[in-house]
Parts: sequence; structure tokens; C-alpha cells
Amino acid sequence: MLLTGRHVGELTELVRKLRLKFAMKDLSLARHILGMKIIRDRDKQQLFLSQTDYIGRVLEHFKMQSAKSASTPLPIILRLSQQDCPTSGPEGEDMKSAPYAPAVGSLMYAMVATRPDISHAIGVISRFMHNPG
Repeated sequence: MLLTGRHVGELTELVRKLRLKFAMKDLSLARHILGMKIIRDRDKQQLFLSQTDYIGRVLEHFKMQSAKSASTPLPIILRLSQQDCPTSGPEGEDMKSAPYAPAVGSLMYAMVATRPDISHAIGVISRFMHNPG
């Protein structure tokens, strides 16, 4: 369990009460949780979550380290349809073995946790889970 709050005294009291009911360890300040890096700016009282390392591991896993970044995850003019999906030939065969669903799932985790800006693109590509060509 990760506890956070503005008032140290209230957090200390909460931890004390929880310890009366549960066996607990205090691991001090969290630096990572669920694949996210926790960044604190105590002067400005700000807390940030970053998945840079997670995204790097996802790119590595799917052999896309050399993929180019883009400022817009999905161009507005791009229209995907069933007619674009290859059904036969070498491209169709290549897509049958592509780990499309795991890649989309990995991106969905990033979208939900720290990257809401890619939600439209993930929504569009997830419509093609049955035929990712």
C-alpha cells in the first residue's frame, strides 16, 4: 500500500492505526510503483509519475527501439478501415505472428496510468484486434 498526503502528522497517525490491525513494514519513500517512477518536487509540493523506463522496456520487448517518435500519436487525416487489412500474401502471414494484442495491452497500461494523450490512438488501433493487418 502506498500512502501519500500533505500532512505528515496525519499520515503518521494513519500508519499507527493500521499497524494495530495489520502487520506492516515501513519502506520509507517510494521511488517506483507498478512500473512508474515517482518524482517529487517538495519545494513546489508537486508529485509526478513517469513511465519512461516502462515505455523503453515495451519498445525493447517488441523490437521497436529504433521507432521514430511523433508529436501527434495518430494523425487526424489517417483513416483506418477493414479494407486496409491484408488477408493473404506475405504481409497477411507476417501479421498472423505479430504480437499485436500484447503490444496494444502494454500501451493501454501506459495510457491509463500516465499517458491519456494516446487514448484516441489506442482506441483506434484496438478496433483491429481481430485482424491486426
